[in-house]
Amino acid sequence: MLLRFVDGRPVSSVTTRFLCWLAQRLTSEGKTALVLFWDNASWHLSREVRNWLRDHNRRIKRDGGCRLLVCALPSKSPWLNAIEPKWVHGKRAILEPDRKLDIAETQRRICDYYGCERLEPLAQQVQ
Repeated sequence: MLLRFVDGRPVSSVTTRFLCWLAQRLTSEGKTALVLFWDNASWHLSREVRNWLRDHNRRIKRDGGCRLLVCALPSKSPWLNAIEPKWVHGKRAILEPDRKLDIAETQRRICDYYGCERLEPLAQQVQ
């Protein structure tokens, strides 16, 4: 599992930077395609993200690399998203009922639980 945290809200510009990082990482591992099963979050459906995906896949078709294919899930259908049960178990495993965890500890616990590398969070770029 690859996880990447975000400093701030998951807006379109952060989503495109995440997708760029993901495609580069998978290309370095020799992968040629990734299928993304997405819900209807506004940052998944935005024009900026759709245009970035289109341009990325055109470049990949021409130059090689990892294509990103999006399969949109119907609205209000979390049972179709196989990651949802994993998130529920993960949330239950890391939480403490007696206290709130700070951001760093939450991130560490999540990465430990899922056995993934803790990477620097993506920051929103102020324009």
